[in-house]
Amino acid sequence: MEQAILTTALPFPKRSGKVRDVYDVGGVTQDALLIVASDRISAFDCIMPNGIPGKGRLLTAMSNFWFGHFAEVENHLIQTDVDRFPEPLRAYAEVLRGRSVLVRQTRVIPVECVARGYLTGSGWKEYREHGSICGIKLPAGLRQCGKLPSPIFTPATKAQTGHDENIDFATVVNRHGQVLAERLRDLTLSIYERAAQFAAGRGILIADTKFEFGLTPDGKLILIDEILTPDSSRFWPAEGYEAGRDQPSFDKQFMRNWLEAQPWDKNPPAPRLPDDVVEGTRSRYAEAFLRLTGQAMS
Repeated sequence: MEQAILTTALPFPKRSGKVRDVYDVGGVTQDALLIVASDRISAFDCIMPNGIPGKGRLLTAMSNFWFGHFAEVENHLIQTDVDRFPEPLRAYAEVLRGRSVLVRQTRVIPVECVARGYLTGSGWKEYREHGSICGIKLPAGLRQCGKLPSPIFTPATKAQTGHDENIDFATVVNRHGQVLAERLRDLTLSIYERAAQFAAGRGILIADTKFEFGLTPDGKLILIDEILTPDSSRFWPAEGYEAGRDQPSFDKQFMRNWLEAQPWDKNPPAPRLPDDVVEGTRSRYAEAFLRLTGQAMS
């Protein structure tokens, strides 16, 4: 198995998230960022000490597939082919190939735009306690992992601690204005519904997913970050689906389940993932990619 790439070190200003290293390469190509997807993996807001080999390449390829599928929705991509990057970046092609994209800088809108089609995760917990999710009242008697009457927009925002906090639509309006809030909601639900229909035809149920958006200097709202990957979505196999219980998944729930069974308090440092959990997670990501794109990841 290939070695996991846990970090990158290019000679440009850098900031790192849980998975991606983002480089400001405006000195090489104006108003651009270089996003490099590492093989890091996180759970419960902690980065695992070992990664999933090839995960960054798979996430990049899957996002690029979906950006192409929704080509009419403007996104942040400038270039995805390392061989067409500016010459100073091509010098690092060995590290960048398959796991990097050159993108436009935007003013990031600090809202996690979540679409839910099924009742699971934190949504299921909130529904059991309040009968609603993010202020949206839902019918009584819904079951765990049950399909919702129609998809709902359940935004979240980042707290200072780094944890996502669910908010209602009115809060998005108060912070960002009615017009932009409605645009975020409508785009999120439109993309989700079309993606869910596409995926269902390939044997995958998209239970929920999140999008991020940014504003260009001329005020255009565009898709940014990653979209519809196993890191940003819950993917379930359509075969054997049954409401009322947890579902098997093609995302990192397999790893979360192992972590939940460990004597770990969900604070750093996280435990090292055993080889079978690493391989089990990698194979689930690869299976989702194959089903959705028809292509196998090497």
